[in-house]
Amino acid sequence: MRRDIAKRRRWDVIFGLIGLGATLFGVIVLFALFTDLVLDGYRHVVQEEFYFNFPSRRPERAGIYSAWVGTALVMIVTFLAAAPLGVAAAVYLEEYAPKNWLTELIEINVTNLAAVPSIVYGLLALGLFVYILDFGQSILTAGLTLALMILPVVIVATREALRAIPQHIKEAAYALGATRWQVVSDHLVPYASGGILTGVIIGMARAIGETAPVITIGALTFIAFLPPMPFAGDPPAGPFDWLFSPFTVLPIQMFNWLSRPHSEFHSLAAGVGIVIIVATLLMNGLAIWLRYRIRRNLTW
Repeated sequence: MRRDIAKRRRWDVIFGLIGLGATLFGVIVLFALFTDLVLDGYRHVVQEEFYFNFPSRRPERAGIYSAWVGTALVMIVTFLAAAPLGVAAAVYLEEYAPKNWLTELIEINVTNLAAVPSIVYGLLALGLFVYILDFGQSILTAGLTLALMILPVVIVATREALRAIPQHIKEAAYALGATRWQVVSDHLVPYASGGILTGVIIGMARAIGETAPVITIGALTFIAFLPPMPFAGDPPAGPFDWLFSPFTVLPIQMFNWLSRPHSEFHSLAAGVGIVIIVATLLMNGLAIWLRYRIRRNLTW
């Protein structure tokens, strides 16, 4: 028995070393690629003109002004569409939906949709939002497309956060005469807010770097103007005219510069890559911080 236990421990150590080696290999490769990206694009990232110049055919005058503004506006639409709908759907499936074959079918499809390639959402949006609903190749179309893409992530994360709440919280609320809506709104959602915010922010971090769906719906690769400001211009723009404006985003701008033969454009593309990576890391860091802070203040 001792020999058998020692043999199994040796295999545990060997497996642990193999896993550690695989992890270190991935981390080292990622660090090397990121270091190369920083070396190529650092000089652009530290320049103010890089953020406030429009794209140009001359690399020394090119910037990402229209790209980061377009990305910010698209992310606003994505958040406003995905967060309320995803949280509401998760609450319904977890607390209100009857446990039957239809609910199980919906749950299976929601889980599977989280693994669907992003290009499929782009093709869906092209047919639904661009041609059928006639939203055009606009910020609204891009935001709704990315919202559909991250919706399964938000739903799954919200349901897991709701399931993590101890059962006696609900039982105590019901015992005191609370209705189902009071239990959900006053107890479950506030207690699960850390996990919900984490799921929403992680979904947004995924959406900010997506290229395939926005290319499919017709994002511009070169745009040297901003969407109209509400109530600005002559005649004044409406409060929602910017939603139907043509757009570009950071990944599209990076793709455009990489497709050009001039080496200076490749350096500019590296700078865009740094901006995207830093934005993604900040969003994931914010999700971790919010989850830790909210959970630390919870008292069951």
